[in-house]
Amino acid sequence: MPSSRLRRHVAAGTVTLPMSDYVIPEPEPKEIDERVAIELRHLADNAVLRGSPSGDEQCENCRYLLEPSRDISYCWHPKLRILVGASWWCQWWEAIPEPG
Repeated sequence: MPSSRLRRHVAAGTVTLPMSDYVIPEPEPKEIDERVAIELRHLADNAVLRGSPSGDEQCENCRYLLEPSRDISYCWHPKLRILVGASWWCQWWEAIPEPG
């Protein structure tokens, strides 16, 4: 339990704590990041996944986009199941069915 004198200094904001010598290391990709990047690249190549629309066809108006109003959303197509951009396109694009 800190002394009453220390509690007063803490409450007054007059306590200075020693600085740590710890330096935060620069971020760098780990092995798992490199593996996942390769897997996703293969997935994108196999899906003919593109970062731009194909004419009027784009993820934003595809039946498999979970939240069409978002810039990035989840594609639930069984062969993808990844986050995609609204303006992207892939070979499995399908129009949203008309209600009825």
